[in-house]
Amino acid sequence: MRKLLPLGALLVACVPPFFVDSYYQNMLIMVFLLAIMAGGWNVMGGYTGYISLGHSAFLGVGAYTTGILANAWGVSPFLTAPLGGVAAGVLAALLGLVTARARGTVFIIVTFALLALLGIVAVNWSSLTNGSHGLVLAIPTWDAAYANWPFYYALLGLLALTVLMSWAIRRSRFGIGLLAIRDDEEKAAGLGINTPRHKLLAFVVSSVPIGVAGGIYGYYLSFLDPRAMFTIVASITLVLAALLGGAGTLWGPVIGALLVEPFSQWTNQQFTGPDAGAWRLVLFGGVLLLVVLFLPHGILPEIQKRLKRTPATAPVGKRLDHLPVARPSGPRTFGPALLEVTGLHKGFGGLRVLDGCSFDVKRGSITGLIGPNGSGKTTVFNLVHGLLRADSGTISRPPRLARTYQLTRLFPRLTVRENLLAGARRPEKAMELLEFIGLADYADKLADSLSYGQQKLVELAQVLMLDPDLVLLDEPAGGINPTQIEQMAGLIRQLNSSGTTFLIVEHNMPLVLSLCDEVHVLANGHRIASGTPQEIQRDPLVLDAYLGADFRELHGTNS
Repeated sequence: MRKLLPLGALLVACVPPFFVDSYYQNMLIMVFLLAIMAGGWNVMGGYTGYISLGHSAFLGVGAYTTGILANAWGVSPFLTAPLGGVAAGVLAALLGLVTARARGTVFIIVTFALLALLGIVAVNWSSLTNGSHGLVLAIPTWDAAYANWPFYYALLGLLALTVLMSWAIRRSRFGIGLLAIRDDEEKAAGLGINTPRHKLLAFVVSSVPIGVAGGIYGYYLSFLDPRAMFTIVASITLVLAALLGGAGTLWGPVIGALLVEPFSQWTNQQFTGPDAGAWRLVLFGGVLLLVVLFLPHGILPEIQKRLKRTPATAPVGKRLDHLPVARPSGPRTFGPALLEVTGLHKGFGGLRVLDGCSFDVKRGSITGLIGPNGSGKTTVFNLVHGLLRADSGTISRPPRLARTYQLTRLFPRLTVRENLLAGARRPEKAMELLEFIGLADYADKLADSLSYGQQKLVELAQVLMLDPDLVLLDEPAGGINPTQIEQMAGLIRQLNSSGTTFLIVEHNMPLVLSLCDEVHVLANGHRIASGTPQEIQRDPLVLDAYLGADFRELHGTNS
């Protein structure tokens, strides 16, 4: 049914020109145009989360490119409209390179500035665009009885292609990467997603259908006015359509266009005169603000949320009774150092966090990194992972390294399966790992529907998809119940027995002492002790600086 409904909707949309007059044909043409623009914008603004207020600039670029080339070559603008899409794509690529590091408000301002700049260029480059006098395109030569039909079906076909493109992107690894960027760009980069390239490609892809639509729309108007083709009202309208219907969804932009365009036509009739544009801008800006405040996810997600049946309790997953529950007895041998940290210094302003920190992690081991709060453990993790740069010192790390976080950083609006596929496109391995952690039955559930402990397990499986030489676990037992702690410990032991090396930051001392082969203790930014768990329990420096008298009394140790 899901496959047949869009086809049925397309067939129904082909019928109106046979039965409705030119007024409603014009209305539907403008609905298709707005849906194409909102659908194109949705690839960037909905999937990636980068809000652009300048996407209507691609409409104007496409229209002027189409009109100028059609007039110069003496051909139908229908033939040059695809070149309007090419021009829009080239412009988007250039802008994407300029805004590679821009985020949030800065990105919005830059895209808005592009729209304003292109409007100024179109007015002043009169030798090319005919300036404020406007550019006249060829008058259609077909029978006046079918005046709107070619434009109607051309835009309907382009809308179908835009929806198909959006569907294909959403189902691809590229689309999963875009959604991962939307949820947590830093985490996405940590999983190996090339975030600058993804954003650049998304910007280009989002602009092309708008550029082609601009060429068709320009031919439909037969006259291009730079002030009308590069207007902020058009940008706000397309953003409003996408947000109202549901940004990041397949059909949200289409639903939004069906609602917003009639409203836009009504405002055209109600506001006339020299101040009409300003009043329409105020009105559409106000409606956009109301949508963001009271319907932030849009109509379609809200309907899906209400129809979705949520289980009364969080899924518990499968018990993994086969996992080892204790550290293997007897001496273990390890390979050479897989990670070597030497003389790390790191400060933030006047605060010295690390002061000559040095330690290593041997291949095949489970190594613990412990210390009181503020001792520099998380800073060490961020330096080893490459999120921070040391003031001095060296880090010799393996080529493949992955980490989890103290507070889970899954992509909440992706499914559990998609969370694993974000960094590596291997569906079979993803399901093997979900079976391994006992959550294969929840592969198609959204990540934020799982309990916190299950999210910890999914994040572990997520980093294992990268086949890392070394896994950094930041408080894997934090915030989960004793049963899940035992399950997590068993998973770590089994993975370690298969050759995975672990470096663990953890405050749960019983877990550290029962799990780790070697423990390094930090205090005041440097290592104060290293040894086996048994040695660490008896080290007087550790007992005084970290474990303290309460721990000695609880475990019957003495200095």
